[in-house]
Amino acid sequence: MRGVAVPCQPASHKATSSSRPSAPGGLVNWPLRSAAAVMAVRSGPGKAASTARISVSVAGERVMASLTRFLAQRLKLTVNTAKSAVAAPWERKFLGYSLTRHKAPRLRIAPTSLKRLETRIREVLKGARGRSLRWTITELNPVLRGWAAYFKLTEAKRALEELDGWIRRQLRCILWRQWKRPYTRATNLMKAGLTEEQSWRSATNQRGPWWNAGASHMNAAFRKSFFDRLGLVSLLDTTQRLQRAS
Repeated sequence: MRGVAVPCQPASHKATSSSRPSAPGGLVNWPLRSAAAVMAVRSGPGKAASTARISVSVAGERVMASLTRFLAQRLKLTVNTAKSAVAAPWERKFLGYSLTRHKAPRLRIAPTSLKRLETRIREVLKGARGRSLRWTITELNPVLRGWAAYFKLTEAKRALEELDGWIRRQLRCILWRQWKRPYTRATNLMKAGLTEEQSWRSATNQRGPWWNAGASHMNAAFRKSFFDRLGLVSLLDTTQRLQRAS
């Protein structure tokens, strides 16, 4: 099933008394299954399957045009055409959320929202090379805590797990860059619990900082528990805690 998403907002004047009530700024979803079925039957049994998707899109465009006229003329609302579209629910987003593509859809964080968070984290970490890791985490935590509080309704946990892992890798990358020399890297790896042989082999592997940040030696030396002790906010843990509290 596809839907019509029509964000709208009140115009400068009020609707007439005969207008039907509508929530400003909301999504108007219009099911199109019946319209698609009628159009498919009219086209004949041999063409029903091949025209189903096309008929849904055509019917959706017609419904959206009808809704736009109704909202503009009867309810005196201004329709945002840039945010209006005929699409499947999992292809659209609303207030940063979207839906999974399952028989029983679950609420998830929209991909564009995830990209914006990654961009914001990169901005915070841009000048972290010359600062201590604890100080960097202190600056990063308000961003993570606020973001987790906003998206606490999400039911898809995989994206949060991947984001947590990506953030920890970013912090490991900062450590690797700060150490600079192989001797310093080997020394710090040994302090973190790695053997002397493994530490020297890792410190002299000639790989780049990002590769080493995701390698087994850095993951073994600086696990999630290490960052938990430094006070790093976990997006997954925070959202689950907020969900239990609500």
